[in-house]
Amino acid sequence: MTRVSRLSRAAVACASLVVVATAAVSSVSRAREATAPVKKPGHIFILILENESFAHTFAKNSLAPYLAHTLTAQGALLRNYYGIGHNSLDNYIALVSGQAPNLATMRDCTRYTDFVMEQSKLDANGQAVGSGCVFPLSVPMLGDQLEKAGKSWRGYMQDLGNVKSREVEECGHPVIGERDPTLSRLDDDQYATKHNPFYYFHSVIDDKDRCVQHVVNLRHLSDDLKSVSTTPNYSFITPNLCDDGHDVPCVDKSTGGLVQADGFLRKWVPKILDSPAFKADGVLIITFDEASGPPGMDSSACCGEKGLPGSPKPPGGNGPGGGITGAVILSPFVKPGTVSDIPYNHYSTLRWVEDQFGVPHLGYAAANGLVTFGEDVFARPTPRHVGSRAH
Repeated sequence: MTRVSRLSRAAVACASLVVVATAAVSSVSRAREATAPVKKPGHIFILILENESFAHTFAKNSLAPYLAHTLTAQGALLRNYYGIGHNSLDNYIALVSGQAPNLATMRDCTRYTDFVMEQSKLDANGQAVGSGCVFPLSVPMLGDQLEKAGKSWRGYMQDLGNVKSREVEECGHPVIGERDPTLSRLDDDQYATKHNPFYYFHSVIDDKDRCVQHVVNLRHLSDDLKSVSTTPNYSFITPNLCDDGHDVPCVDKSTGGLVQADGFLRKWVPKILDSPAFKADGVLIITFDEASGPPGMDSSACCGEKGLPGSPKPPGGNGPGGGITGAVILSPFVKPGTVSDIPYNHYSTLRWVEDQFGVPHLGYAAANGLVTFGEDVFARPTPRHVGSRAH
């Protein structure tokens, strides 16, 4: 045998060993992947803007190009996302409790009254049948569920407590039975109670320490985003009446409307997307409470939405829902440029959030057949729980 032949055989033998070793490593890697837990969203951010229809917000020549074009290219656009009622407050409450609009919340609770239940407990659909603003301790909301599950949450309210003679930052809800003082805007305080759903639950406002810890001014968000450990598992973000696009123009002479809302997003969305928690397992959902108001109010609905039993009016006042608003979802779990035409609403969002944290579905979030965000939105499936109703 020549020296060259011996070298050739040695080379073949070495190559075979490399192939075998590589195959073994690949098998081990596959085994580890099979046994490793599937990563799921662990930090969810909900950011609510005001009073715009999908057709206006996401038009080619939109007044909010950052939202309509830049962010949709980075995430998922939901073209058939609906509000659940008119006016504002009922939509916010639905997002955190699954409770349907009642006559008081449909009118934005200008007087901050207690909710009066017509029966001693929730009905078969998890609804508090009656009317009023501040729900009793027997009506749960998402924050209650999250704490029981060992998860953290915070509501971030822009301008809360800016003018302490109107409302303090430390659990500064209106006085029960009195007119809401935040109905009047101030140049340096455009916070509105009606856009802060957590102050409409006695489980929050009756425990001041808890209230102060969980409902804070928006300025706290920057510090909270600095690390994974300081970022709540669930963050609900409400701009003031100018930066959410509600007022046009604003009391301080700012432009307002979609232009103002787009500016708010340009400031805050990069902070969220650049945060360690978002990069690790975050999801940011940006939507509007309801479609545009009169004239031509869109009161359409989707998803088999039901109204409150016994209510003399449907959720949309003159129709079954809050109209098409659209939504944008940004996440490491989302393939950029995704578009979904599957119908969703605020109850869908609540149900999806509850699924991620493994807690039961509240109110109409537990409705049979209600669809939540799936592979039409996410590049890989996120948790879903079927038939789990909160009691």
